[in-house]
Amino acid sequence: LIILFDGYDLAINGVVLPLLMQDWGLSAVQAGMLASTALAGMMFGAMIFGSLADKIGRKKVIMICIVLFSGLTFAGGFASNPTEFGILRFLAGLGIGGVMPNLVALTSEYAPQKMRSTLVTTMFSGYAVGGIMAALLGAWLTPSFGWEIMFYIAGIPLLIIPVLWFFLPESLTFLVKKQQNDKASKIVQQISPE
Repeated sequence: LIILFDGYDLAINGVVLPLLMQDWGLSAVQAGMLASTALAGMMFGAMIFGSLADKIGRKKVIMICIVLFSGLTFAGGFASNPTEFGILRFLAGLGIGGVMPNLVALTSEYAPQKMRSTLVTTMFSGYAVGGIMAALLGAWLTPSFGWEIMFYIAGIPLLIIPVLWFFLPESLTFLVKKQQNDKASKIVQQISPE
């Protein structure tokens, strides 16, 4: 679900750029530069949040990234000019790029060895589904509600953060390294009581 919205948040650039070009009188080059701000943010986000997870844990980093990519993409719907929009997209890109390596690591860690590659690949497919979802919703909603609706929809993951906080497990490797053995033991007992 997180990856689905991660893919959605990146793909909405392609849906809204033609509309922004009309609204803000952007040239094709300016629109391309605007679209690349999220990609630049993704690059930095992957580097920053990949290493931060080793210090504070994958679960916390995933939550931070959701707030960044969902909250700041949502805020993009209120942007009134290309500069505001570009800054918000760059900052959202930090979360878009930062969440992926941490979800891959967490999925790999908890997936049974026989199904690990299948489950990681399935999780990755959510990225493409999110992109398809953006295209379909864009074609359906933007004629009636404008480009902003695409960004308002991106705020939905903020509503599921409490559920994720409760159910998403922390990395066992992180818990053991930080000597939080009681928490690690509870998770292991849930996975394999014997």
